[in-house]
Amino acid sequence: MLLFFLSLSAAGHATGNVSDEIRQYVGQLAAGERLELADSPIASVVVLPALYEKYAFQPLWRNPDSVRQLEAAIDSIHLDGLNPADYHREAIRRLQQDAQAQTGQARQAELDIVLTDSLVRLGYHLQIGKVDPEALDSDWNMNRKLPGLDPVLALSDAIDTGKVTELIASFRPQAAAYRNLMAALAHYRDLQAQGGWPGIPDGDALKPEMEHERIPALRQRLHITGDMPAEDLNSTLFDSNVEAGVRHFQQRHGLDDDGVVGKGTLAALNVPVEERIDQIRVNLERARWILHELPAEFVLTDIAGFYVKYYRDGEVIWEGRAQVGKDYRKTPVFRDQIRYLEFNPTWTVPPTILRKDVLPAIRRDPGYLASKNMVVLDRQGNPVDTAAIDWSPYPGKSFPYLIRQQPGPGNALGRIKFMFPNKHLVYLHDTPSKDLFERTGRAFSSGCIRVENPFDFAERLLEKTPGWDHARIMREASKAQTSRVNLAEPVTVMLLYWTVAVDTAGTVIFKDDIYQRDAAVLAGLNGGFEFRQSPIFSDADKPLN
Repeated sequence: MLLFFLSLSAAGHATGNVSDEIRQYVGQLAAGERLELADSPIASVVVLPALYEKYAFQPLWRNPDSVRQLEAAIDSIHLDGLNPADYHREAIRRLQQDAQAQTGQARQAELDIVLTDSLVRLGYHLQIGKVDPEALDSDWNMNRKLPGLDPVLALSDAIDTGKVTELIASFRPQAAAYRNLMAALAHYRDLQAQGGWPGIPDGDALKPEMEHERIPALRQRLHITGDMPAEDLNSTLFDSNVEAGVRHFQQRHGLDDDGVVGKGTLAALNVPVEERIDQIRVNLERARWILHELPAEFVLTDIAGFYVKYYRDGEVIWEGRAQVGKDYRKTPVFRDQIRYLEFNPTWTVPPTILRKDVLPAIRRDPGYLASKNMVVLDRQGNPVDTAAIDWSPYPGKSFPYLIRQQPGPGNALGRIKFMFPNKHLVYLHDTPSKDLFERTGRAFSSGCIRVENPFDFAERLLEKTPGWDHARIMREASKAQTSRVNLAEPVTVMLLYWTVAVDTAGTVIFKDDIYQRDAAVLAGLNGGFEFRQSPIFSDADKPLN
């Protein structure tokens, strides 16, 4: 490799020839032609040509330290859950060998271009993500855009000054959650390298105080993942240590922590380490989608974790359990702003629930509307006499009216809702079904997010709104009429889907993939390299890469 750099710096003639070759290759890209060097396709057709044009097509990679730093970054990118093959690793090796053998200016030019394309690819994946979330979910509205092309072109300064390591580190999300997921991935890969963990044979439930030949495997399994200490690993007794280990395992896998190894717990214990590694990789990718440049204040709904958390300046200032949408009424993933709170809300039945649930219930039970404190309104909001309605054509025929549930203790939205008007008609709200918060899995709603302790949440949201203390919130909630209060400042709300998290103690928490969304992300991670179809830069109206 040293001969390559000497050849570039020793004589203007050599550098000039390399520049001519670079100009030719860049011209192919500019003409829309496919460019493949050392059997590796060049993906960047905008950033890469702009970089070389800015520097008169001179080689960019004259600093040997920068090349070594880039190679080290490629070799360690698996720590982010990404694939080194996406960044021309083998092509770089082959071209380096050719350059050292002095096989011509073209090969030196090819190496320079491949190195640049590799850096662009790394920056793209770490700042934007490899998988396009919009391609998986047409409602996705959190696509990140870079500020413009000029800051990207400044990466040549890092190449010149040997600061490629620092540059690539800056591409990553700086949030602690990302670093914690990287640490979790490294830990589970270490477990994989040590052989993973043993499977536990099927059989009847294992319970405290039992003696059974399957219990040594259970002890070893729990010890390997740190759920119980290394005590009497060959014992066949289900003692208090095993019970505590099972409960700890259940707690961090979203299971009922009853200390019994039933079918659900056994299935989770027998998930192989490779699948847990992939699960962490999937969530690192999700982190790259949304953890850059988070606002100082935001509310996060963890759909798969059944929690709502309110963050301010990096700290959780409030949290509560949540109930989310059933599998066939999935809570959508999107970002918006909470703008106002509504006390004693009415609930206008959404079209899907009206068609699938309410209209069939009315046909079965003529007293359904009265029992649910519901009224029928025309499209102008005027009451309609339900006795005059022929219900027989519905739900088969389009229903010409609205059905609205009046305020009250039985209202589906409870006594308060947190409004961020959106096309999904989804929001956070109170619920009369408070007993369901005690369940471990809480996918019970029709898409909205039911919030535990909503008045405490309201108090936090209204801290910047003068005159709204806890006492006033409770007085307003106790009234019979609907009222509204605007937040002094809107608060960002994000409805996100995480199936792995790391808590403040460093414990890795795995969650059930309730909507079966992980597989598509994993397939994208394991697939080939491609840029997303929507614009990457904020000052562009077309994809730039």
